[in-house]
Amino acid sequence: MTIKSFLVSRVAASITSEKRLKRNRAMQESKRRAASAPHTVDYFHEAADPYAHICLQVLPQLAARYDIRLNVHLVAPPPDWAAPERSRLEAYARIDTARLARRAGLQFIDPGRQPEAGQIQTANARFATAIDGGSFLVDALQISNDLWSGKLSGSAGSATGLDARLAAGSQKREELGHYLGATFNYAGEWYWGLDRLHYLEARLTELGAQRPGVGNAAILSPLAVPSGTGRSATTPELHYYLSFRSPYTYIVVARAKVLADAYGAELKLRYVLPMVMRGLPVPRIKRQYITFDTAREARRHGVPFGKIADPVGKPVERGYSILPWAQAQGRGYEFCQAFLAGVWSQGIDAGSESGLRQIVEAAGLDWNTARQQLDTDTWRAEAEANRAEMMALGVWGVPSFRVGDVITWGQDRLWVIEEELKRQAG
Repeated sequence: MTIKSFLVSRVAASITSEKRLKRNRAMQESKRRAASAPHTVDYFHEAADPYAHICLQVLPQLAARYDIRLNVHLVAPPPDWAAPERSRLEAYARIDTARLARRAGLQFIDPGRQPEAGQIQTANARFATAIDGGSFLVDALQISNDLWSGKLSGSAGSATGLDARLAAGSQKREELGHYLGATFNYAGEWYWGLDRLHYLEARLTELGAQRPGVGNAAILSPLAVPSGTGRSATTPELHYYLSFRSPYTYIVVARAKVLADAYGAELKLRYVLPMVMRGLPVPRIKRQYITFDTAREARRHGVPFGKIADPVGKPVERGYSILPWAQAQGRGYEFCQAFLAGVWSQGIDAGSESGLRQIVEAAGLDWNTARQQLDTDTWRAEAEANRAEMMALGVWGVPSFRVGDVITWGQDRLWVIEEELKRQAG
C-alpha cells in the first residue's frame, strides 16, 4: 500500500464515520437552537417521478407526527448525467414504485407510460398554486392521481414563472447536494423517498421533535432483511449482477449469499464494468451521496465500511481477470467478498501486488497461481454479455438481482427476490 492510498483510506474512514456524523448533527442543532429556528424539512417534488407520488401519500402523516416546518420545492427531472438511460430509468422506476407501494400498503398502478408533457406542466402549475395557498398537503395527492391516471384537464392555471420556479427548486436541490426528486433534506442530510424516510424520522425523534401520542413506529419501517424459509424441488439460480467499484454491491454481498443458501439457490456471479468505466458519468455530487448513504446502510446492517481504496480502473480489471479462475476453483464468492471488503472497508490497494495478494489469500486461494491470471482479457466478453443481459432486462446498474424472469435493482430490494423464491418453492 502506498502512503497516498493509506492516507486517502483513513480520510475516507473519518469522513464516513458515525463519530463525525454525530458531531455534525450536534453542530447543526446548536445553530438551530441559537437562531430559535424550527425543525425545517425541505422536500423536493418532481411531478412525473413515481416515487414522489407515493411520497405524497405519507407527507400529511409526516407533518402531523413531527413538529416541523415542511418546505416543498418543485423540481425538474434529473439532469442527463443523473439519468443516462432516461427511458429505462422511467420504466423501471414505475415498476419498482408499484412493488414498493404494494409492500408499504400504498397505491401506485403503473400505467405503462410517463405522463404527457402538457399534463406535467398543468400538474406543476397546480402544485405551485397549492404550495402558495398553503393547501399542498391537502390537494397534492389528488393532482398527482389525476396526472398519473391521465385525467388531468384544463389549462396550466394562473401560476406565473413556472419554468423559473422549477429551475430555482432544482438549483437549491443541487446546492444542497442532490439530483433526484422524492428527496428530503434536513440540516445537511439527505433522505431519498420512502426507503430512507425512517432515518429522517429517527433523527427527528432523537431531537425531540415528535409530537405527543403518535407512537414510536416509523411511518414505513425498514423492510425486513430477507431470511429465507423454503426450498423448491429444483435448484433455482439467483443471478447477482455486481461491480467491484460499487459500494452497494459490497454491503449486500453477504446477504445475497445468505438468501441463496436459505432457498437452496445457486448464486451466479455476473460481473460488469463500473458505470464510469463504461463511459457513463458519475459526478462528484452523486459519488458523495452514494458514499454517505452506503455508510448509514452499512451501519444498519452491521457491515464494516469506510476505509476506502477506490478500485476504479486497473484494480477492477485485475480483479476481474482473477475472478473466473477463482470461480473455477469453487471460491468465486469468497474472492468477491474479499475484494469488496478489502477496497471498501480495509483500505487495501487492489492495484498493488501486495494488496491483491492479500485479497487473494483472504479468499483461500494460492497467490502464485492467481497472479498468472493477471492482466488477461478473457473476462471482458463475459462482462459485456452480463451488461447486455441487464440492459435487455431493463436495468443497467448494480447491484441487481434476477430469479427467473424477475429482476430488481438495489441492495434494498432483496425482498423482491425472496418473494419470487418463495413463490417457486410453493
